[in-house]
Amino acid sequence: MAGVTSQIFISSSSSLRLKRIGHRTTTRCFSGSPEKRTPAILKWAVGGVTEVIRLFSSSTSSNIRTNEDKLKFEVTARDVDDVMEILRLDYGNAYFVTGIFTTEIYSDDCIFEDPTISFQGTELYERNLRLLVPFLEDASIELQNMDKSELSQGNYIQATWKLRTYLKFPWRPLISINGSTVYELDRDFKIVRHVESWDVSAVEAIRQIFTVNSFTSRS
Repeated sequence: MAGVTSQIFISSSSSLRLKRIGHRTTTRCFSGSPEKRTPAILKWAVGGVTEVIRLFSSSTSSNIRTNEDKLKFEVTARDVDDVMEILRLDYGNAYFVTGIFTTEIYSDDCIFEDPTISFQGTELYERNLRLLVPFLEDASIELQNMDKSELSQGNYIQATWKLRTYLKFPWRPLISINGSTVYELDRDFKIVRHVESWDVSAVEAIRQIFTVNSFTSRS
């Protein structure tokens, strides 16, 4: 998830338009209309939530499992199918909710986007995941489908999935969202763009964080 530190909700919208960033060419894939633009005030709120999580995570970050815990081995993707197989393994390891994923298949300056936030850098994305993990409880991510699109403009992979997790806040909100991520590959089969879309609006996604769970005790 692109803004995973503050956006633990994703959607299964089957559409996505990849916008121009810098000199990158605008590309449309997986037909449909793009997510509506998020109000500036909501983006500001997202930044605030991210900063709060960062501060509260600082005292526990040493106990969080990271990609450095993985066995060291060389990962080489020779084609789109190789990348898809590695992504399936990462989903099998629930990388959204564990923070453990195969960084070798991403470009160092990969762009990560969702409807509320956009940033660049795989290392930053990895750090965001690590910050989020301590706030998740009974978390799971289910990969529902994965397709590829090999176009003259580039190669794309789309994964649809469902996320379910409680947050370790006093009111123990439940997040249960369908999600979609499109991975844009360069000619070396490195992921250069990771774009999420949601089946709910950004406002509704934020609202879930602040919804009091009617059953707050553990089962």
